[in-house]
Amino acid sequence: MENRIIPQEELSKFGSVQSINEQAKSLIEQQRLTWKVAAKNFSALATIQTKNFDFGHFKITVQFNAERIRSSAAKTDAKSLAGRTCFLCLKNMQQKQKGILFQNKYLILTNPYPIFPKHLTISNREHIPQQILSHFHDMLQLSKNLPDFTVFYNGPKCGASAPDHFHFQAGSTNIMRVEKEFDELEKNHSQILLQTNDIKIVATENYLRRFIAIVASKKELLEEKFKQIFDLLDIKNGEEPMLNVLCNYTKNQWRVIIFPREKQRPSHFFRDDEQKIVVGPASVEMGGILVLPREEDFKKITKKEIEEIYSEVSISKEKFSPVLKKISRLK
Repeated sequence: MENRIIPQEELSKFGSVQSINEQAKSLIEQQRLTWKVAAKNFSALATIQTKNFDFGHFKITVQFNAERIRSSAAKTDAKSLAGRTCFLCLKNMQQKQKGILFQNKYLILTNPYPIFPKHLTISNREHIPQQILSHFHDMLQLSKNLPDFTVFYNGPKCGASAPDHFHFQAGSTNIMRVEKEFDELEKNHSQILLQTNDIKIVATENYLRRFIAIVASKKELLEEKFKQIFDLLDIKNGEEPMLNVLCNYTKNQWRVIIFPREKQRPSHFFRDDEQKIVVGPASVEMGGILVLPREEDFKKITKKEIEEIYSEVSISKEKFSPVLKKISRLK
């Protein structure tokens, strides 16, 4: 374990170490300068291709990012997971990959295949499955300690490429479309489900995908409401509900955005003709950045395919509406 932790003295050569937030940014710089894989892929972000599709009161950004093929096309069935080594376990990490400890429980790492200018993987030290409920309090604490980042969670069947090893990711804040558009959505395109002096819960539907947002300043209250909402979502075969979660902390309060899901991947992924689109929707995609690892898909995709992709993987209106009614009755 010790050889995976960068000593503070070494880290300080690459930036400030005054807080976890500053250490994380210094870590990214250190890894960029000492690890060829990270250096290559972070440098590539400067010339990465993107294009925006306007849907009226919101936009979807499409990003061509070839290195994300590992995640978008990852095989996450039980047989495939059992047949590969876990890349998040300490013993299997690449030699140059190093990180910083958080609460002696997580290893904060630079994501070597970034989507954001600053992109982290925050991996549990233990090889335990991807299940958010018992780790949600850690997510809140991480986001408070990483104010320059949005912390996000991908469910085991909602974009996580290592569903057998618990982890979060974190990316530069205010990059995802939903973060840029949230205030407008909350004001003009959302339904208030619950509001007190300490908490506000809203739901948004007219957004290609549907989400529930919780804004609160009290951690215990936020944890309580998250669990209540979690319990209201559809649980299949004893597994956790399909969802993606975004979390950030600003102005002394948390904002948690929950995207309930219907499917892991859209039908476009499984086609074997020219209409095939390799896409694995996860938190970033639900947040409004559609990452495509194949250039041909990036060139040919239209608003029609974007609408179809989100419609297929997002929770349906028929399932969403009863959940909202139950949330509005919470106390």
